[in-house]
Amino acid sequence: MGQVTLQDVAEHAGVSMKTVSNVVRGYRHVSDAMRTRVQGSIDALGYRPNVSGRSLATGRTNMLAFAFPDLRRPYFAELAHVFSQVCAERGYQLLLEETAGAPGGELSAVRGREAGVVDGVVIHPQVLTPAEIDSARGDTAVVFLGEDVRPPGGDLVAIDNVRAAAEAVAHLAALGRRRIGFLGHEVGEQSRTSTFRLEGYRDGLSAAGLPFDPTLCVPREVGDAQGAELAFGRALDDGLSIDGLLCRDDLAAVGALRAMRLRGLEAPRDVAVVGWDAIGLAASLVPSLTSVAPDTVALAEAALDRLQERIAGRPGDGQAVTVGHRILVGESAPYPDGSVD
Repeated sequence: MGQVTLQDVAEHAGVSMKTVSNVVRGYRHVSDAMRTRVQGSIDALGYRPNVSGRSLATGRTNMLAFAFPDLRRPYFAELAHVFSQVCAERGYQLLLEETAGAPGGELSAVRGREAGVVDGVVIHPQVLTPAEIDSARGDTAVVFLGEDVRPPGGDLVAIDNVRAAAEAVAHLAALGRRRIGFLGHEVGEQSRTSTFRLEGYRDGLSAAGLPFDPTLCVPREVGDAQGAELAFGRALDDGLSIDGLLCRDDLAAVGALRAMRLRGLEAPRDVAVVGWDAIGLAASLVPSLTSVAPDTVALAEAALDRLQERIAGRPGDGQAVTVGHRILVGESAPYPDGSVD
């Protein structure tokens, strides 16, 4: 048999082509018995929908894009997995776009609709300004993740970085830590992520009645675990004295733990350490890592809700949605009674 058509499936199942089309499109008002019957014929004949034909008929591809800076970062790899699962549940395929945190990559992502490949884009920008995004996206449906950078009409989904950092400092202060440092922000111009997390760090210190000491903030030149290890190791060798540490991300925390171990220091005995992102690796470290854990499922669900609304033509001003987070407590900074989650 040549390529199986919709008509072939309809004849095999003894139903109309419209019924087969409704099943293929996931139309909700189809009985379970009819859906099972048509699906049986689809499976028996090996039918595959003609995506290009469907795109010409509907103007949509049922494909979305998720654009992010760097797939080597565990947080983005894990977030991409969550987005893929949520998209599949909603009948979409997901295209992953690595932008390298560069203007060209981010511009290409927000222009994705022009090529007719995707219906909409979720993007975690790092360098584009709201004006640049607004001028580039054309009629592309776009939802933004991360810190508050969006055009006036754009939709944004994020966690409250400032509040989360303050809560992490409060957790360290509850352990009796009084010299709490911050590790992992950029040398020179800071990213928006670092800016908000440092703001929350300072808020947390103030709430705990602790002074802000800029000498306890250690930047890193390279944004990976090794860069954090080198920066924190140098600071310890130069006499840095702290008993608590909030890290910009879990990779910085991994580097901090290694730098400490090489110098005979342990967490939490000498320095209680809190990371950020709660990547899967964090629970397998020794000690297991306490970390700020964004609700990534809620983030993906909220982003796709907004994106589907825009694809369907929702007009009006953009929406800013804040999803939850928690402090996932591990051995590196346990609860005051020594317990962990």
